[in-house]
Parts: sequence; C-alpha cells; structure tokens
Amino acid sequence: MPQTREAPLYSTLSPTDVRSVIIGLMLAILLGALDQTIVSVSLPMMAADLQGVDLLAWVVSGYLIAVAVATPIYGKLGDLYGRRVMLSSAIIIFLLTSIASAMAPSMPFLVGARILQGLGGGGLISVAQAIIADVVAPRDRGRYQGYISAAFAVASVTGPVAGGLLTTYLSWRWVFWINLPLGLVALLSSRRALALLPVPNVKRPIDFLGAVLLIVGLATLLIGITRVGQGAAWLDPLNSKLFGVTLAALLAFYWQERRAEEPIVPLRMFSNRTVNVSCAILFIAFIEVVSLSVLIPLRLQMLTKAGADGSALQLVPLSLAIPSGAYIGGRLMTHLGRYKHLQMFGALLVPVAVLGLAFLPPDAALPTMVCMAITGLGIGLQLPTSTVAVQNAVEHRYVGIATAVSAFCRSLGAAMGIAVLMALLLAALQADAPASAAGFSGAEIIKVLIGDAQVHVDAMIKAQLAGSAVEAFRKIFSVAAGIGFVAFVLSTLVRDEALGERTPVERPRPAH
Repeated sequence: MPQTREAPLYSTLSPTDVRSVIIGLMLAILLGALDQTIVSVSLPMMAADLQGVDLLAWVVSGYLIAVAVATPIYGKLGDLYGRRVMLSSAIIIFLLTSIASAMAPSMPFLVGARILQGLGGGGLISVAQAIIADVVAPRDRGRYQGYISAAFAVASVTGPVAGGLLTTYLSWRWVFWINLPLGLVALLSSRRALALLPVPNVKRPIDFLGAVLLIVGLATLLIGITRVGQGAAWLDPLNSKLFGVTLAALLAFYWQERRAEEPIVPLRMFSNRTVNVSCAILFIAFIEVVSLSVLIPLRLQMLTKAGADGSALQLVPLSLAIPSGAYIGGRLMTHLGRYKHLQMFGALLVPVAVLGLAFLPPDAALPTMVCMAITGLGIGLQLPTSTVAVQNAVEHRYVGIATAVSAFCRSLGAAMGIAVLMALLLAALQADAPASAAGFSGAEIIKVLIGDAQVHVDAMIKAQLAGSAVEAFRKIFSVAAGIGFVAFVLSTLVRDEALGERTPVERPRPAH
C-alpha cells in the first residue's frame, strides 16, 4: 500500500547555520571512515605484538560487521530521540572503545574492543547522513552528499598512509590513540552545530524485541559471509548453523515488525518502489567498489611483476573518481532538480568500464586506470542520487531509518560482493587450470603465481597457470559487469520525481 504523506513543516536555518552543521558532520564522518582504513597497514605488527595471527582478519571484519548491524538501529533511534543525542553518544562510544583498543593486552580483547568500536562507527556514519535531510532541502542534498563523499575519499587515501607512519615511528597502538583528539574536536563541533536542530518532544515506544532480532539476524548473516571471504565453504557446518539462525531471526523480525506499534524498520517503507530500487542500486555499487579494490591488485600481483605498491597505484583513479563523481552528480542534481537520469547514466558507465577491464591485458596499466576512473565516476554518480532518492521517497519522520537502511545495503553489498566473487574466482582458477596442475586448488594457484616461497612448481607449469588465470579473471570481471548491468536495468524503474526546494522538519505528533 503506498504511503500517505503529511504536509511537512519547514526549517528556517540560515546558510551559515547549515554550513556549521555540515562541517561538524564531515568531522564526525571522517572519524568513522578513517578507522576503516587506518588499521589495515598496522595488522602485521598487531599480530606480532599480541601473538594472535589466527584472529587477525577479525580486527577489520569485526569492526565492519558491527558498523553494518548498528546502522539501522541508530537510524531509528535518531528518528525517535533526535539526531544530536544519538550522534554524540556514537562519538563517545567510539572514543571509549578506541582507548580500549589502544590498551589491548591480547588479540581476543582487541577484536572485542573493535566490535564495540564498530557500534559507535555505525552511528557516526548513519546519523550524520540522516542529519543532512534535516537541514538541507531535497534539491540541495546531492551537493552536500558530495561533500560527505569527499570526507570518505580523504579517509580512504590518508588512512593507510597515516597508519603506516604512526606504526613505523610510534606504535600500532597510536592508530587508536589518534582518535582521541580527532573525536573530541568532532564531538564539540557537532554538538555546538546540532544544537540548532529540533528535538522530538514526544515519547514513543521502542521495539526492543525487533532490535534484538535484527541484530541477531544481521550479525549471523555477516559473520557467515565474512567467513566465506576468508576461505570457508558457504555451507560448512558452522556457516550452515549461522545461516539457519539468520533465517529464523529475520523471519521472526518480519513477524514482529508487522505487529509492533513503533517498528524499528517500518515495513510499509518498502512498498515504495524508489526506496527498493535505490537501495538495490547502492548494494550493487558497493559490490563493484570492494570487489575491484581486491581483484585488480590481485590480478596484477599474480600476472605481472608489480608489487603491492605498484598494484595499489592502479586503485588511485577509482579512489579519486568516486568522490569526484559524487560531487559532480550532487551539483548536477541541485541544478536539474531531478536524479533519475544521473542515476541511470552512472549505472550504465559501470558495466561498460568493468567489461573493458575483463578484456584488457593485465599489464595494460594506462587503459586499466582509465577504466577504473570511468567505473569510479559511474559509482560516484549513483551514490548521492540513490541516497537522495530514498530520502525524498519517504515521510520525513522515516528519513533516519531510510537513510540507515540504504547505508546498510552498501555495507551488505561490500561484504557479499567480495565473498561471492572471490569464491567464483577460486572455482574458476581451479576449473581452468591445465592438466599438469589439475590437483591444485584455487588458493594454491594464487600462492604459486604471487610467488609464495613455500610453494615450488616448475617454470613451465607456472607459465601455464598464468595463462589459465588470465581467462579466470576475464570470467570474473565479466560476471562483475553483468551485476553492474542489473543496476542499470533497475535504474530505469525509478520514478523521475522533482526534488523539493524547502527543508522539511517533522510535524509534532501526539504520544500514543
């Protein structure tokens, strides 16, 4: 059933007020996004210091899973109790767990601290993005979403560099200590700026059971997917149990949300086609982002003499083009007052460019970088247009949870995309292997071609494996291009709605 939409009230924040709020939000988002990248370079030193190589992957995965799980919860609580208090609480949780991470005496303690830190990080990002819808008119939101994308870009570029410098010259613990001054500035700046926002003055019931079921369902799903990405079989005994719990919890969550007075995720929101399609487009966009970020360097290191530094260099066009595309898309959306055709154009660029990657030789550095830049531009165009489309399609009182659901779809796409495509790559490497290497698994073939000292094969066999690996990567990039084309087909289904030019503020409603 379509939603009925109230006539909204409107905000009267001045441009100076809006600018103050946006600066506070960018600091908060930079804090949360930076911690997704700054840790990566420090992982070997953490493992050596804390004697826990077997848990190393969970230092990153635990954080990302917690971010994804926390996102919809924070979105709904922001709708109920106001964004200012929820953003402040997220920053405080983030800072306290940063201290715990910096002082970790063992690897299990560090993983636990990182999971709790992810709960704060999820709030930082989801609440901050929802606040934009509180202070900016729909027509202008794209421009400001572009600024937010720039904060993510700064984090992705500076995070590994900062992490490397801190680890080399101080200690890996400083990648967490550095959060304290940054977080305090973000906390003070955002609280001062967000004092301008209205606070809901009605009390509504909290759907605690729905929140617990959602957390259990999402956590088990993401843990299972993450294990697949780390080499486990999709339906090994532990994953079978995890996915069984996921199914049971999400079915129970659906039942609970249908009967709850104030559901955590209002299901009627999904009766809106624009919400469904735009969330699916964001899901696919992040399948492409994360998959290419892993597959391009892997192909280079397996099939050329490029090391980790050289292969990382080919990701620079993607990293720079995504925020550039988001900024351009946001500005054009503000100018045109519509989003559909920008969304469609971005969704078309991606499969075309990724298909180009499939048929380029691994050592064709310049054409590869051009295709990566076009892919990043296409993804960037989809980010603000899809986020604004979701916000524009729901009642203002659901903006927080709608924004959070779209952010969760991005996280889920990132997790599922790399798990699925890496599993397909391992299968393709094994299937395409020459008869002389028929007993090799996909993982062993990767080790051989990267030059793992523990795996010794004849030079001729290695050359044959390289030839078969070229074909395997061609198949995987073709699959990725096909997935990208699905986003283009979906974008044609989005309604071409005009964006309003005034900023809505939720109309007070009586308590139940």
